[in-house]
Order: sequence, then structure tokens, then C-alpha cells
Amino acid sequence: MLLRDLHEDRSTALTSSEGNLTVLATLALMVGAVAGLVCALFRLALQRADVFRAAVIDWAHSHSIAGFILLVGGCASAAVAAAWLVRRYSPHASGSGIPHVEAVLRGDAAPSPFVLLPVKFVGGWLAIGSGLALGREGPSVQMGAVLGHLFGGAFRRDWPDCRVLLAAGAGAGLATAFNAPMAGAVFVLEELVQKFEHRIAIAALAASSTAIAVAHLILGDAPDFQLPPLAYPAPAIGPLFFMLGVVCGAVAIAYNKAVLATLAAVDLVRGLPAETCAAAIGAAAGVLAWFGPECVGGGDNLTQNALLGAPGLFVLPFLFQLRFWFGALSYSAGTPGGLFAPLLTLGAQLGLLFGAGCGLAFPDLPIQPEAFAVVGMAAFFTGVVRAPLTGLVLATEMTGSALLLLPMLAACFTAMLIPTLMSDAPLYDALRERLRFLR
Repeated sequence: MLLRDLHEDRSTALTSSEGNLTVLATLALMVGAVAGLVCALFRLALQRADVFRAAVIDWAHSHSIAGFILLVGGCASAAVAAAWLVRRYSPHASGSGIPHVEAVLRGDAAPSPFVLLPVKFVGGWLAIGSGLALGREGPSVQMGAVLGHLFGGAFRRDWPDCRVLLAAGAGAGLATAFNAPMAGAVFVLEELVQKFEHRIAIAALAASSTAIAVAHLILGDAPDFQLPPLAYPAPAIGPLFFMLGVVCGAVAIAYNKAVLATLAAVDLVRGLPAETCAAAIGAAAGVLAWFGPECVGGGDNLTQNALLGAPGLFVLPFLFQLRFWFGALSYSAGTPGGLFAPLLTLGAQLGLLFGAGCGLAFPDLPIQPEAFAVVGMAAFFTGVVRAPLTGLVLATEMTGSALLLLPMLAACFTAMLIPTLMSDAPLYDALRERLRFLR
């Protein structure tokens, strides 16, 4: 009799658990669809902002000094408006937002209210549209997380379920930002929660799938970047990919320090209004837009050029240095905007530079510098964030090619090894600690 009661209790608990998981998966599908819609509209708005900025730059060049002043003033004003929205309505909307999402999932911070979503959307549109070197994925991840938590609250789920939906919404945001559904799910497990949880894995896969389905209706289903015809790298080239990983790991340490140093420099003038720093950095973006329109903004055009083997070897080092420091400076502006897209740009440029240099040093080897650009995207991302699986999947999905998975694996290994041996903290870990210190 006792054994039968125990068996019935366990069967009831199992049925209840399965029913709860079914409800959670259904809600995750809904969260993904809404997150996909919002984040696809955000991408569309940014595309329109890029077109508008290019038209303004063309107009400014036709009006000499007056055009220059209006361009610089317009970029500064847009950055100021973005910083004001953050300061006035939602301080957690500043920057990427991913460190705050991680803190919420760990129980170290409270979930963000709904007001963050419009602030992140409009502020990110203003900041990236003004020419700051920021990515669309940070706002997308944080907006998706807000939507996930709101769905959990609307359907009266407890905190463990809300936490799952929050993580799923964040993954859906990343998936939509880069048209990379698997990367969105992997990112949730590898970076946001940093462990494998079955409930979160199921919800993340569900949300990413519906997010991409909705996004494809709005944005199309082509990969974000196009590749030239590439051959599988010859075995003799294999060691060069390990060396590329070493270079990416070393430069990643420098980039992490540069981002944290610019944030610390802004902290030193905390007595000034946040809008003051944003105005100065926005004005710098305007000046850069005047002299090099292709150098400002998220950087997708630069990434695409690098994947096609442009620009030339003599221009590339200067362009890399420019984006390296401009990206770090842009992140300190206190506006919404992420780090992933600028990282991918730097990784592609660094890989192309390394590959072109190897082509000159080893003329007898069949080296395609464009292949090194693809591998550099994954390796540099890994060196900065320490999320190699996300980097591998992201680069593969964004280029629509799995041909370079093995070289990417080799480069990501050494790109992660070098910063770890040097005790350099992953960038999002360092940013999360900074948030905790500032609270």
C-alpha cells in the first residue's frame, strides 16, 4: 500500500512537472515571436538610420563649413538625446545591457521594468544612428530579456519560470540581431547562465526559433555577410590558425583594458552631466563621419569588406587602430549600444591583416586572407568574451559557411588560452563587477 502511494505521488509530480514545462515552452515560443518582431524592427530602424546618415553626410559635403558644423552638431545632439533618455528614465539601459541581464539571472540585480524597452530602442537608434561604434545586439538582448520577464509576470509565473523566460528572451534578441538562431541559444547557456540547464535550453531553443521565423518575414533570410569562393585550407596552413589565435588573444587583452580604461576615465569626471561626455564623443563621431563615412556606426560594412579581402594591406592597420579606439571610446558615452558587432569587425580586420601578412611571408603556401578574416571574427570574439562556442556558431551562421569550423576551433583554442593564462577577466565579467561596484 505504501509503495503504491509513493508511486502515485511520484507519477503526479512527474505529470505536474511535464505540464509546467509544456506551459513554459509555449510561453517561450510567444516570447520569441514578440522579441523577434521588436528586434527586427530595431534592425530595420538602424538600417534606415544608416541610410539617413549617409544622405546627411553627402549633403554636408556640398555645404562646406556650414555642412561640417551641422553634421558634427547633429551627431552630438543625437548622442546627447540618447544619454539623456538613459539618465532620465532607465540607467540600466546604458551600454550593452548584457552584464545587467547576467546579474539579474544570478540574482544580483532586480529585473528591469518595461520603460527600459523604449529607452533602449530609441536610445540605441539615436546612438548607433549618430555614428557611434556600437552594436545592435546589446539592446536586442536586453529588450528580449525585458519582454521575457514581462510575459512571465503577465501569466503569473513564479521567479524560476520568469528567470527561464528572461533568459530565453535574451537569446531570442541575440538570434534576431545577427540572424543566428543557434548562436542565440548557445549564448544563453554559455555566457548568460554559464551552465547547462534543461529548462533554459528548451526555452532558449523555442524562443530563438520563433524569433528568427518572425524576423525573416521582415528582414529576409539571407546570411548577414557574403563570402568569396573559399577552398578548404591546406594542412600546411593549419599552424598559422593557431598563431592567429595567439594574436587575437593578445589583442583581446588590450581591447578589454582599453574599454575599461575609457569607462574609468569617464568616471573621473562623474561630476559633469552624462550628456557632456556623450556630446563630446558624438561630436567626434561627426568629425570622423565627415572624413571617413564608412568608419562610423556598427561596422557591418567594414566587416563585409574585410571578408571580401578589402581594404589594402597599407590601409588596414590604420583602419583597425581607428576602430579599436573609437569602439572603446563609443562605449564610454553612456548611451545604449553593444559590443558584439564592433568585436566582429575588429576580428575580421585583424584576421585579414594576419592572413595578408602570412601571404607575403610564405608566398609558396595557398593562403586565402579572406579565410583568416572569417576565423578572426570567431577568435577575437572568443578572446574578449571567453565564449568560444558562441563565437564559432555566430561566425558560421553569419557567413552561411561551415567550411572553416576546424580552423576556427584551432584559433579559438589559443585565443581563449592566452588571456586565461594572463589572468585577464572576460569583458562581460569585468563589466558586471563594475556595475556591482557602482551600485
